[in-house]
Amino acid sequence: MSREDTQDSATAYRETSLGAEAAETSDSVDDLLADRYGNTSQDRRGQRRWAIAGGSGVAVVLLAWLGWAGLGQPGTQFETRDLGYQLISDQEVSVRFEVSTTPGNTLSCAVQALNAQYGIVGWKIVDIPAAEVRTRVFNQPLRTSEPAVTGLLYECWLT
Repeated sequence: MSREDTQDSATAYRETSLGAEAAETSDSVDDLLADRYGNTSQDRRGQRRWAIAGGSGVAVVLLAWLGWAGLGQPGTQFETRDLGYQLISDQEVSVRFEVSTTPGNTLSCAVQALNAQYGIVGWKIVDIPAAEVRTRVFNQPLRTSEPAVTGLLYECWLT
């Protein structure tokens, strides 16, 4: 056997031997790291369980909110529009407004009068009874504590 043949066999033996040893070392290094940092397959299963439980919890909360908010139910809505005002005297203003709602709904609306400094000088809650028609126009007189410069519909709500 020549010297080159001997060196080639020794190199082949070392590569084969180191390959098996490196594979064992790689597995043992993974085991050591998993033991040290806690990233074992059992831990991953636990993390997966927590992720599924957390996702399920978020889904339950979202569905509960959707049910509470009534997004799955047809809502009864209404629209309002100021049509104008008329100053009757220093102590009275008349506010004209339009209300559109589903027939059969009752509403309450707050009507207000303002002075030149935008202070409220008159305020009244008006009850709007149910009717067969969708859109109705109202003319509401309003007493004031001092001269008003405007009158308007402030807010409406279903009752």
